[in-house]
Amino acid sequence: MTDGTDAGTEHGLSARDEAVLAVERRSWPGPGAKERAIREQLGISPTRYYQLLNALLDDPRALAHDPVTINRLRRVRDARRARR
Repeated sequence: MTDGTDAGTEHGLSARDEAVLAVERRSWPGPGAKERAIREQLGISPTRYYQLLNALLDDPRALAHDPVTINRLRRVRDARRARR
């Protein structure tokens, strides 16, 4: 995968950012499958993946690219914050 410094797409996201959102959009069969896919498809650790994903939640370009996924993740994040 790229290092995130490549030119943006029509939405202004890097190819890596779009790939992160694509992984998050999928459903996963069981524990470990998503983490394995993150390492194999993106070439990054799951920790780094979640750091990138969390940054994308507040990026208007990500919202324009994939509003369903971003809004779902924002709701989950807001619910977690409300429980604290």
